[in-house]
Amino acid sequence: YMNALVKELDRSLAGLKNAEKTPMYYLGYELVSSRYHHMSAKLGAMQTDFESPSVKLDVDVRVNSMALDNTHQVKGNLAWASQSQHANLPVSLEGDEPALRARIWEYTDEAFKKAQESFTKVKMNKAVTAAEDDPSPDFSPAPAEKFYETVTLQPPDMAAWRERLKNYSAMLRGYSFIYDSEVSFSFGNETRYLVNSDGTRVKTGNNYITLSYSLESRTTDGMDVSRFMRYDGDSFDDLPSDEKVASDIEKSIKELALLKDAPTMDPYSGPVILNSEAAGIYFHEIIGHRLEGHRQKLEDSGQTFAKKVGQKVTSDVITLYDDPSMKEFNGLPLRGYYRYDNEGVRAQRANLVENGVLKGFMMSRSPIRGFASSNGHGRRASGMEVVARMGNTIVQASRTVPYAELRRMLIEECRRQGKPFGLVIDDISGGFTYTGRGSGQTFKVNPLLVYRVYTDGRPDEIVRGADLVGTPIANFSKVSAAADDYRVTNGDCVAESGRIPISAVSPSLLLTELEVEKSEKSQEKPPVLEPPLSKK
Repeated sequence: YMNALVKELDRSLAGLKNAEKTPMYYLGYELVSSRYHHMSAKLGAMQTDFESPSVKLDVDVRVNSMALDNTHQVKGNLAWASQSQHANLPVSLEGDEPALRARIWEYTDEAFKKAQESFTKVKMNKAVTAAEDDPSPDFSPAPAEKFYETVTLQPPDMAAWRERLKNYSAMLRGYSFIYDSEVSFSFGNETRYLVNSDGTRVKTGNNYITLSYSLESRTTDGMDVSRFMRYDGDSFDDLPSDEKVASDIEKSIKELALLKDAPTMDPYSGPVILNSEAAGIYFHEIIGHRLEGHRQKLEDSGQTFAKKVGQKVTSDVITLYDDPSMKEFNGLPLRGYYRYDNEGVRAQRANLVENGVLKGFMMSRSPIRGFASSNGHGRRASGMEVVARMGNTIVQASRTVPYAELRRMLIEECRRQGKPFGLVIDDISGGFTYTGRGSGQTFKVNPLLVYRVYTDGRPDEIVRGADLVGTPIANFSKVSAAADDYRVTNGDCVAESGRIPISAVSPSLLLTELEVEKSEKSQEKPPVLEPPLSKK
């Protein structure tokens, strides 16, 4: 693959550099060769078992100059409308250099023509629209990187894993309140080849391994409730033992039974503890996306923190950074790890908040005012346009207390505010945040497991149907204390440049105030008949 990419890059540069009135000044190729195997089981029987190899090519062409090129935002349209040319290539092309070069040539020609057409639209749009607030260039220089590694993944004992999945899934059958369940296992290897006209020649790769299970039920008033667990790693040794998985499944079954009969949560505003994994997702949603560099420049973006560098934005206890070069945290694997981003820039630590003060942003090669170069956060899924994205987002607290003390502080804060209870958010499925000017600058996070903690000493009570809502500037300032129980949350994030692997790390946090509203629910009744062979 590398030989074909380099030869065709050199040939295309020589032939296209001055082929049109608007010269091409940058050409980049990214080829991703991957092979994934996915298996799932339901109620003790295998459900799916297949392999999916793929080879994907992205061609990036830029014309005119770094100051103004074909990727410039056309106001009134999405700034990330795709400028790259994407292709799904036959896996059989590996080793056939002439055939591969022919396909690269074909898609380079299409990308070059698209770039010329797009730049014409850019010039017309600039002539008839108001000047941008941030006149930064469209692209920034980057070092020519040379790096080659081969990352391999040998398949595990497939027969043994099929038996494990069947055994795990069999633990979830026979319960009258479990209406659906599944256990999934996937493993794969991705190799990325990056070459560009700056001189970058990079071959790198990652292994992605995930074991997960889910179980679902429905309340009599039509609300779907669920429990979910996933385990991630880049080695099969990172996955837990059978005993650990069985223990977690038993715990999830008990939690689902409580959720099915739990009272619904009324709208609430007051003190809340976000347990460590929930806190990581909360930070990802409420501020992580708003500190992605391109959002500070887009004319249709809310630019929440664009002009707050050097200002206090949260508790002085909190330091926040994103470092995709970290492979693990306290011995736990981080799914957001990579050596080079999708623009061929070495992954680096981006310092975002230091002792409560905003310091910077995650940057791709699209510069913004005050931040002229990339810090290795230009990311995309194949076929999408590169923008600045999170990798490993780390919340660090300068002062911590044991979790029991954080809980005591929650009760004291409730008493101070005259609240009969506070909330502990134990688990979150995810959420979304609005960053565009055409909508309210709000976020919503969807908890899966919430407890009411009473100030009069009553036992904690599980509740359901509570969504966390608010605006980022107000909520970020409510963080008041942190525990010493750092946890890693691995997953995937979906945004305008596609689905990418990410990690979040945080301790449990106490917020003096957080707003809760009722969750959306369906009007579907539970099944008329219980599942067969149900346990009462």
